Amino acid sequence: MQFFFPDSMDQVSPYFNFLTEEHPPHRIRQRDDLYAHEILSKLPYDGILISKPVVDGLADRSGNYTEDQKRRIYREGAHKFFRADNKHQLKIMGDCGAFTYAEQSEPPYTIDEVINFYEGLGLDFGVSMDHIIFDYLSDAQLKKGAVLQKDWIYRQELTVNIAADFLKTIKTQKCSFTPIAVAHGWDPNSYRDAVKQLQKIGYKKIAFGGMVPLRTSDVLNVLNECSAVKKPSTEFHLLGLTRLSTISEFSSLGVTSIDSTSPFRQAFMDEDDNYHTRNENFVALKVPQTDGNPALIRRIKAGEVDQRKAMDAEKKCLDTLRNFDTGKRSLKHTIKVLREYELIYAKEGVNRSEKYERTLSQTPWKKCKCGICQKVGIEVVIFRGSERNKRRGFHNLSVFRNKLNKIF
Repeated sequence: MQFFFPDSMDQVSPYFNFLTEEHPPHRIRQRDDLYAHEILSKLPYDGILISKPVVDGLADRSGNYTEDQKRRIYREGAHKFFRADNKHQLKIMGDCGAFTYAEQSEPPYTIDEVINFYEGLGLDFGVSMDHIIFDYLSDAQLKKGAVLQKDWIYRQELTVNIAADFLKTIKTQKCSFTPIAVAHGWDPNSYRDAVKQLQKIGYKKIAFGGMVPLRTSDVLNVLNECSAVKKPSTEFHLLGLTRLSTISEFSSLGVTSIDSTSPFRQAFMDEDDNYHTRNENFVALKVPQTDGNPALIRRIKAGEVDQRKAMDAEKKCLDTLRNFDTGKRSLKHTIKVLREYELIYAKEGVNRSEKYERTLSQTPWKKCKCGICQKVGIEVVIFRGSERNKRRGFHNLSVFRNKLNKIF
């Protein structure tokens, strides 16, 4: 099972000073900062997924790349840009980021624009442009009276037609990347019909789109139906989906690759499951910056919070956590200090003391050998700023990779 990590220019600075919260004065992100595959002790993924809107943006919005970064990736190619060649040997897949233009009546690119993006960056795989179908006629939806919409049929037919033209064009142009089509549908039968059509066109690798919101049982129903018509040479890819608990079943139904940002994003988007381990997850220790937390800044400006008191409590938290990590402060005292700051910045009624006690009493970062935890210690479980939060996300990727390896 191959795992691709969607790119969003996520890097960390190896020279970031956690004590002063500063980067080196002459830091250049592309040159100095590191990707997950460079800072972790083992490769956390088999490849990178890069989306055209992330790089180039759309007509009404910019992408995640600066103009300098865009020029560099087109000049050097994606493998060199991500430093994914030579030592790491990562595959790079490209798609059109259908979620970004889902509200438009049609996809915003021409087939030639998409091909030029894939070829221009020297990608290994290129996903045909698709138009996402958000709705799904589950049993529960049908009981509520949901019915098939004309727009769903239009989007499915458009996606298949684009895939046919896409494959024809890359064969004519003798492109170097492997083409991938996308199957969209609104129930198992419609997904099956899309797979049949795409195989007939000539695709040997088919991705499934629009499945992120679906229940696992619905995903399995779709894959069961599609596996019945899958040719022996056809491989399935799940876009934006992992579901480790059922990944073996996905594999038995023809899935050979997946992509997702979930393990990474849970580090700073989830309420509780921020730091992952093999058997359980832990909450990260929130120590927001008094000069960088919008909610806290608003309360300070409104006169609800004394700025000096907040800054002193913040500093005390960081000092205490570091002393706890070296055995100079007790668990009880550390929890007390965290609670004192929480009473200043958090909403009324919020109390994470029990969750913090679980994290601190088990010290999971001390047992981890991912390559990050040994180096930065307790900083990795502090919920505070991108340098810590992204490191924790990278750690989660390594845990996910280890779990995947144990299944396969």
